[in-house]
Amino acid sequence: MSLPYTLLIDPLAADDATSATAGTFREIDASAPALRVGELSTQRGDGIFETIAVVDGHVQESEPHLARLVRSAEICDLPVPNLRQWRAAIAFAREQVPAEGELAMKLVLSRGVEHGPAPTAWLSVNAASDSTDARTKGIRVVTLDRGYDHGVAERAPWLLLGAKTLSYAINMAALREAHRRGADDTIFVTSDGYVMEGPTSSVIARIDGVFVTPKPSGSILAGTTQASLFEHIREHDFPVAERDITVEELRRADAVWLVSSVRLAAPVVDLDGVPLALDAEANAAFTRYLLSPRD
Repeated sequence: MSLPYTLLIDPLAADDATSATAGTFREIDASAPALRVGELSTQRGDGIFETIAVVDGHVQESEPHLARLVRSAEICDLPVPNLRQWRAAIAFAREQVPAEGELAMKLVLSRGVEHGPAPTAWLSVNAASDSTDARTKGIRVVTLDRGYDHGVAERAPWLLLGAKTLSYAINMAALREAHRRGADDTIFVTSDGYVMEGPTSSVIARIDGVFVTPKPSGSILAGTTQASLFEHIREHDFPVAERDITVEELRRADAVWLVSSVRLAAPVVDLDGVPLALDAEANAAFTRYLLSPRD
C-alpha cells in the first residue's frame, strides 16, 4: 500500500467493535475527498490529534499517545475516544503501510460538521520528514514570548493550553518567525521568564548534571517522548527532575534538546545567537533508544 494512507473512523461506534469488518472504519483513497466543507477541524481548528512514530513497522508508544488523546478530549469537551476502536484502527493501518522506514501516524478527532449529528475522526499515515541533520548536527533555536505568565492555565482553563488541539496557527507563526530570525525552531517562554515548550516539541536541558524539563502544568502539553526518555535516563542512573526552569537557567545549561515523537531528540547548538555545546555521546544514546521498539 502506498502513502499517504487514510482510515475514516466512526467515533461513535459501539465499544465492542474491534475490527474493520465491524464497520467502525474504512479506507479512503488518497486522491478521494474525505471531509465536508462544513468540517470544524478545517474551519476553526476545533479538534484534537496525536502523531505517533512508526519505525520499521513498530508503532512507538501508542498507549501514552492514546491516553493523551483522552485527556485532550476531556479538556475540549469532545466525546471520550473509544480506545478499543482506535487500537484496532492503529493495528489495521500498521499492516497496510510499509514495514520499513520511519513513518508518521496521525490520529484526529474533530467536533465534526457544525450542527451535525456526530464528530469526525480519521487516522492517516505519511512518510516522516528526514530528521537526520537535526538529530546529528543540531538545530538553532530562538526563544519567543508566548504572551502570558506561567500561571495562566489555572486562571483561564478555557484557553485549552494542556490539550493537543488542531488550532496550530500560532505554533506555525512562531516557526515562521524563527526562520525569519535565521533559526530552525523556537522555544516558547512565559512573559515572566519561564521556559515552556516548543511549537511541536518538549524541552529537556541538562543543568548542573541533572536532566530537567519544565514542570507539568495546565500551560504545557505533557510530552510522551520526553516522559519515555526520562524513564530511559533514570534506568541508567542519571538524575532527572521536573521543575520550573527560567530562561536564564536554560541559557546556562550544559546541553539542551527539543524532543518529539517523529523528529526524536534534536540537540540545540545555538540559543538566541549564543552557541551551546552538543553532547555527542548523550545525543547518540538518545537517538538509539528513541529509534528502538518502544511500547
